[in-house]
Amino acid sequence: MEKPYLEHIKTPSDISDFTEVQLEDLCKEIRDKLITVLSKNGGHLAPNLGTVELTVALEKVFSSVDDSIVWDVGHQCYTHKLLTGRAERFGSIRTEGGISGFPKREESPYDAFNAGHSSTSISAAYGIARAKSLLGKNGYTIAVIGDGALTGGMAYEGLNNAGRFKKNFIVVLNDNKMSISRNVGSIAKYLKKVRFKPGYLKTKETLEKILNKIPFIGKPISRGIVRIKARVRHTLQQTVLFEDMGFHYYGPIDGHNIREMIEVFDNVRKINGPVLVHVITKKGKGYTIAENNPNIYHGVGAFDIETGEPRSGKTDFSKIFGDKLVEMAKKNKKICAITAAMESGTGLSLFSAEFKPRFFDTGIAEEHAVTFAGGMASQGMLPFFAVYSTFLQRSIDQIIHDVAMQNLHVVFAIDRAGLVGEDGETHQGVFDVALLNPVPNLTIYSPTYFEELRLMMEMAAATTKGPVAIRYPRGTEPYKPKDFLCTKKHYMFYGNARADILIVTYGKIFANACKAYTMLKEQGTEVCVMKLNRIKPIPEKALCDAVRFRHIFFFEEGMYVGGVGEHFFGEAVRRGYKGTFKITAIYNTYLKQAKVDSILRKLQLDADGMVNVITKNI
Repeated sequence: MEKPYLEHIKTPSDISDFTEVQLEDLCKEIRDKLITVLSKNGGHLAPNLGTVELTVALEKVFSSVDDSIVWDVGHQCYTHKLLTGRAERFGSIRTEGGISGFPKREESPYDAFNAGHSSTSISAAYGIARAKSLLGKNGYTIAVIGDGALTGGMAYEGLNNAGRFKKNFIVVLNDNKMSISRNVGSIAKYLKKVRFKPGYLKTKETLEKILNKIPFIGKPISRGIVRIKARVRHTLQQTVLFEDMGFHYYGPIDGHNIREMIEVFDNVRKINGPVLVHVITKKGKGYTIAENNPNIYHGVGAFDIETGEPRSGKTDFSKIFGDKLVEMAKKNKKICAITAAMESGTGLSLFSAEFKPRFFDTGIAEEHAVTFAGGMASQGMLPFFAVYSTFLQRSIDQIIHDVAMQNLHVVFAIDRAGLVGEDGETHQGVFDVALLNPVPNLTIYSPTYFEELRLMMEMAAATTKGPVAIRYPRGTEPYKPKDFLCTKKHYMFYGNARADILIVTYGKIFANACKAYTMLKEQGTEVCVMKLNRIKPIPEKALCDAVRFRHIFFFEEGMYVGGVGEHFFGEAVRRGYKGTFKITAIYNTYLKQAKVDSILRKLQLDADGMVNVITKNI
């Protein structure tokens, strides 16, 4: 096969005969492709650059469509996509109608399981392996999980169960933080070579059988050898955790050495039992700017390849939140900040630097973070848990039982609430309201503008009792009418309060409602806009004011079922409302990747859509 290689590769089997030199050239080509495309489309840059050789080695050894590679989170699946028939479409990644930035079963038979959230791969892969065994299917099953994902408890639940499996099952631990000293590296390499000798496992089994048949002393000697071996292995390699769970441990190995990884994968697939292969990689490998700043370049928007600078450097809600929390923490020593491995993503870098004793990164463990926050609040501290809306979903049980049921004062700073766009259905922040709405004792605020976020943070800390959620959007501040003033009011009107038509909404799309108001006014239709700042509980007076209007149109950037609009309608009917009530929200669907404006247009949640809904229903 001639260079460039990618245009000729349709399935992983196309690289099965590649020489080591060809594989290395392929890895360089893949890195160039990743950097070029992601500089335009954005995406998960550093994780994918760090796993190029690892993925190529896996695809070369496990090249059959019957083999299942399950990628944890999916942040590192881009090379896999390039090698499984999607190289020609790779330029469309994370765009509307293009390929997803995460594994998607509907996209390719080589995508074994959908992902988007962390720590799920081992459980999913174990389920796949068990199903294959029951159905008599062939093929290997491999879970690829990062060291960061091992902070999630679900990973250990998967390891605990999979360790009992008596057939081949492989977990690849992609460790991109740990460095290997020479002594440990040399010993690990020596032990790996010994254990991979063709007769090693057979000799081991034969010796154990012989010893077990010797009366009186055979079994004690066998157990003694096992204990000595385990002690040596634990001392030299510190592998006892995985081996105690039932896994054969191999590593650490160099995750950028193609030949070494191919040798390892070729050998571990012959083992009849669960295996964990520990691979060391470097995030951002091959792009110096990302190597030096792996956290910053974990997930990126469009950027300049030469400088690494983002093409859009505007202030966003996350930074406003972080700066305000620092300001508040200087005055209130009870304020603490908690993140689940998203320090920079949630705007907490400055807080972590200025208030180190009051900053807590729990790792990817949202459930623990919530209960941890509840424990802090029970002792009089005031924890702010900053978390993306999509990841908050994982901790609903803890919110109910460990915070709300005890009426503890924890503030949930819900970042990326609403549509997030290019990351697609696994990351759209559209479920938090519907999930939190039924929870007693919980208050929810929803700002539209930066100043409102600051004001609501003050209210959440000082005047609101019990658990509080503040949900705010991704990105920059939306359009603001010149005559609009931000206040601490729980709701407010904009437009003609004497009109017959009322638009009710909250959050970012209030800006679209203001535009719709102007457009309708120019057409000769007078409307009034009600902006809800506190969406739970809905202000009693807001309901009383709303039922005076003949037509109510509720627009919501969230789920219809369980949403604020549905609740608002129920309360209006309870007060005897007989007029028109129309809810426009997300109904019974998941939203694929696209620009946020495009998704809003399709949902009729942009200004034009609002005007269209209103004119058709009055």
